[in-house]
Amino acid sequence: MTEVKFLHTSDWQLGMTRWFLEGEAQARFDDARLAAVSRIGEIAAAQGCAFIVVAGDVFESNSLHRRTLGRVLEVLKALPVPVYLLPGNHDPLTADSVFYSAEQVPGVHVLSDFTPVDIVPGAQLIGAPLLSKRAVEDRVAAALQTVPDDDSLRILVGHGQVAGRGEVKPDLIDLPTVEAAIASGKISYLALGDTHSTSPVGTTGAVWFSGSPEVTDFHDFTTAGGGESNSGNVLVVSIDGTREVTVEQVPTGSWLFHAIEADLNSRADVEQFIARLDAYENKSRVAIKYGLRGTLDLSAMQLLERELERLEPVFASLKPRARLMDLVLQPEASDLEALNISGYAKDALQELLAAEDPDADAAVRLMFRLAKGA
Repeated sequence: MTEVKFLHTSDWQLGMTRWFLEGEAQARFDDARLAAVSRIGEIAAAQGCAFIVVAGDVFESNSLHRRTLGRVLEVLKALPVPVYLLPGNHDPLTADSVFYSAEQVPGVHVLSDFTPVDIVPGAQLIGAPLLSKRAVEDRVAAALQTVPDDDSLRILVGHGQVAGRGEVKPDLIDLPTVEAAIASGKISYLALGDTHSTSPVGTTGAVWFSGSPEVTDFHDFTTAGGGESNSGNVLVVSIDGTREVTVEQVPTGSWLFHAIEADLNSRADVEQFIARLDAYENKSRVAIKYGLRGTLDLSAMQLLERELERLEPVFASLKPRARLMDLVLQPEASDLEALNISGYAKDALQELLAAEDPDADAAVRLMFRLAKGA
């Protein structure tokens, strides 16, 4: 019977920008996303994959800058095996679709309808493309209705969320219908895109979200599995002669987006937090947003501010999460005495110290810096 091995990926979203990346950091992020596509080609060749399938959201939108589109087409042209692209919700197959340019590249094929595509003898690829940003039906179920009942090995490619994961919408993919099709042999594997974290769906082992090959959003360490928790991968899928499916995750990402929190109530806490930031490797490819809580004396607060100022330009992005910042300055008596101020200035400082207001706290720190000539 027919056997096939291929690479499943999705959600490249080429042309994506991130608001927290400024200047050359955004340019490096753009380069990393294109480099991830080149790595996908290298992995496909090294693993002996017959083709690559991209399950939707290949592009950030159908309105790409000419320079971005030109660079993308060059990368696609260099892929060592055929690549099959599925239009998703970011890049639906509309009249202005960017796929009309992509399909002019040799070796690039667009899954534009439900028509089966012969990929190797005895095996077919069937796409469930999105024709608009918001589908009004379960496109995977619609594609399944067109599949004949025979013994061909078929891989279905879809884009969207699965019913039962917290939403109620007409375009959600009905998992029981998919699993029944797998059990009957109608299809052998459903390659999904839309969720940016790599994850299997259901119980068959033959339905997977590949996740994005490069990080796109923050992994929130304050919540179990919060945010984008397993991106930066592709899947190498093997289907043997008995239709048994084997899936291997292969890492491709080079960037990290982390959301972290810390309680700081002493100089030791500050030193530990800074050490945590210092421990990140390749900081130019790391974006951090942080939330800090606690009460610090003047010395510890100044250390924190000085170290954050040192690290901020080293990271791709290092920014506070305003809604999670609750850090209070509590000067010790020796701090106040060392200022050697009196009169109105001393009265103003005492008022600010008594006020429970973030602006007052910032004003206190400013007064200390000015008084010390910092």
